[in-house]
Amino acid sequence: MNDIQVEKAGNNPLFPVFLKLNDLHTVLIGAGNVGLEKLNAILHNSPDARVTVIALSILEDVHLLATEYSGLKIIQKSFTDTDLDNAELVIAATNDSELNNFIRRSARERKLLINVADKPELCDFYLGSIVQKGDLKIAISTNGKSPTVAKRLKEVLNEGLPDEIDTTLQQMSALRNSLNGDFAYKVKRLNEVTSVLVEPQVPAKKNLIWLIWGSIIISIIIAVSALWSRQPDFKIYVQHINPLFYYFLGAGFVFALIDGAIGMSYGVTSTTFSLSMGIPPASASMGVHLSEIMSNGIAGWMHYRMGNINWKLFKLLLIPGIIGAVSGAYLLSSLEHYSQYTKPVVSVYTFILGIVILSKAFKTGVKKSSEKIKRISLLGLGGGFIDAVGGGGWGSIVLSTLIAGGRHPRFSLGTVKLSRFFIALMSSITFFAMLNSHHWEAVAGLVIGSAIASPIAAKISNRISAKAIMVAVGVIVILISIRSIIMFLMKVL
Repeated sequence: MNDIQVEKAGNNPLFPVFLKLNDLHTVLIGAGNVGLEKLNAILHNSPDARVTVIALSILEDVHLLATEYSGLKIIQKSFTDTDLDNAELVIAATNDSELNNFIRRSARERKLLINVADKPELCDFYLGSIVQKGDLKIAISTNGKSPTVAKRLKEVLNEGLPDEIDTTLQQMSALRNSLNGDFAYKVKRLNEVTSVLVEPQVPAKKNLIWLIWGSIIISIIIAVSALWSRQPDFKIYVQHINPLFYYFLGAGFVFALIDGAIGMSYGVTSTTFSLSMGIPPASASMGVHLSEIMSNGIAGWMHYRMGNINWKLFKLLLIPGIIGAVSGAYLLSSLEHYSQYTKPVVSVYTFILGIVILSKAFKTGVKKSSEKIKRISLLGLGGGFIDAVGGGGWGSIVLSTLIAGGRHPRFSLGTVKLSRFFIALMSSITFFAMLNSHHWEAVAGLVIGSAIASPIAAKISNRISAKAIMVAVGVIVILISIRSIIMFLMKVL
């Protein structure tokens, strides 16, 4: 009756332990694909483990591992029960059921723990999926029911746990070692330090949320007020509104959907479209940034609520990014009268970003550097300046560099989105103060279109092939940029 109750409750009776394999002698019988998988699992988690591999047929990859790990010994022979005389842990990974049963009996006679590959009923222990972040190590067990589920959980935890958590562990270890007093005092002090991890909100951060939503409302008021001021009778103006507004309304909607699906390209697509519609570079960049106040404000708020912000990284990016953005906006606005010359320069920039988008579409993954990028402030300064001058690129430049430099993708994305809100806000203020001609129909179209698309994009992002969209966007941006460059050259020549 008790067994039935345990089964119904789904309790896992296994007791998790972590072994010091560098102090134990492990014997692995079998050197095929399964044996190689077991061996990789051992050596990856315990590089100094003492392992003896016994098999008649041995894969070349096993021999290669022997050149990398000094504790690995290979014996090419048939298994005999005396091979376990000096063993302390046994793993059977052959494709011969009878041999595996013989190995198990030999191990039991010597009172040795054994793992038999793909035979849970014959195992004394399982090799679980492992999640490791520095000194933090988490083992996952499904009680032998589904190794596939264990692997999927490993992927989820690997993605969800930030790499920075190891830094937290080291700091906590240093704090614990520095504390004086009895055990009760140390526990109390450590609890006080770690309580911030479970606090729902930090009061100082609440002001940030009010700032985000306040700025979003202000951006809408600016766009509507600008349209209102164009005519004494707003109703008459709406009836005779410039068709340009509707073009940009649709474009802003589509570009925001694309950005929601692939996490980038709103700036470059909007800027490329604006230039092709005859909008000067500075006005185009202002329209993009003003509309991004809302979209990135909402995205930044959502990432904040989900705990995806690395505040140290945020502070390093914010001030240099604002300085770069304001400088770029000021420079581009000052050259507004020379838009016939700055437009082809920006078109060249969007052409390059189109190539970058295409290259990202065909990359199978981002190769991470073994060392994290350290010049964050310089990256923010350059990214903010280029983003303001080119009407986009903060995500393409800053986010890609952070991830390629070893930063955690989810925390990098959340931090870049939130900082992008302030970059867009300050760029918009600079453009608004500097420009006389704002092309408000285009600006209002982008603001309203992207605002309508933002909540929809979040829902459909997982249902669209990101690769297909990135290819399409890259090709379109490249073609339109080439068209603008050719038209400029034809005028000059």
